Amino acid sequence: MFTFLVQRLFQALIVMFVISLVAFSIQDNLGDPLREMVGQSVSEAERQVLRDDLGLNDPYITKYTRFITSALQGDLGNSYFFKRPAVDVILDKLQATLELVLGAAIIIVVVSIPLGVYSAIHPKSVWTKMIMALSSVGISIPVFLTAIILMYIFAIELQWLPSYGRGETVSILGWETGFLTTDGLLHLVLPCISLASIMLPLFIRLVRSEMLEALSSEYVKFATAKGLAMNKIYYQHALKNTMLPVLTVGGVQIGTMVAYTILTETVFQWPGTGFLFLEAINRVDTPLITAYVIFVGLLFVVTNTIVDLLYGVVNPTVNITGKGA
Repeated sequence: MFTFLVQRLFQALIVMFVISLVAFSIQDNLGDPLREMVGQSVSEAERQVLRDDLGLNDPYITKYTRFITSALQGDLGNSYFFKRPAVDVILDKLQATLELVLGAAIIIVVVSIPLGVYSAIHPKSVWTKMIMALSSVGISIPVFLTAIILMYIFAIELQWLPSYGRGETVSILGWETGFLTTDGLLHLVLPCISLASIMLPLFIRLVRSEMLEALSSEYVKFATAKGLAMNKIYYQHALKNTMLPVLTVGGVQIGTMVAYTILTETVFQWPGTGFLFLEAINRVDTPLITAYVIFVGLLFVVTNTIVDLLYGVVNPTVNITGKGA
């Protein structure tokens, strides 16, 4: 386990180095950050002085070396627009994004496992055919279209739910959450359903396929031959082994969901990191853009490492060190 952890940490450092290199490289192609920092009345000579002060005219190697040295100290630069450290700006918006991801994850778990298990146990059922058909349609619909449709039906036509914003929140130990207020929960419904629609069809099909494989395995056949109750076979034996690959895919998709919040947050004007990222692009706020890309990359690396470790703990037969028994 220790050897595996060291290997993964080394791999994570390499991945983060590549991510930082890519994120830093795109800065020069996003336009002139001074456009949003100064007015039209500022002369070109004054702009050049500002570029020198900000280090924008330095050679690429110099700028990247300065950037990576500061990054190792937790400093990813100051946002040009907010006049604050980019890390602090992202952390302020991170609460709203994680709340959105958590709500979507709850919907995915609560819906996909029962539907996937039912579809595997009753493969020829009419309901199973409907579930599979709807999941196929769900995979084909982009998240922003789902969000617009939900907003039109439930916010505009029926006026049951709010169409934008985060709603009322309360502070718990410094964490602002909308889960504990009625208005906050109402504002969460449509964005969470929209975000969940990206992964929900995938997880329904994944649970179903893994459950079907588990039901056809030798240990299930042996348990059936012994006369064990079918419910016990389904939910204590087959489902337990079904959850192992679901755990792996689920952990990887957490980072994907954070990235996909860009579209969801834009449609619903949700004040999270995704919406912040688009605003940063419009303002050519390069330190904030770079910090966001590195943050999402770090989230992917951390979740993948944790999932690999959990997989080895949940299933002791998995040899995560890669060595022979």
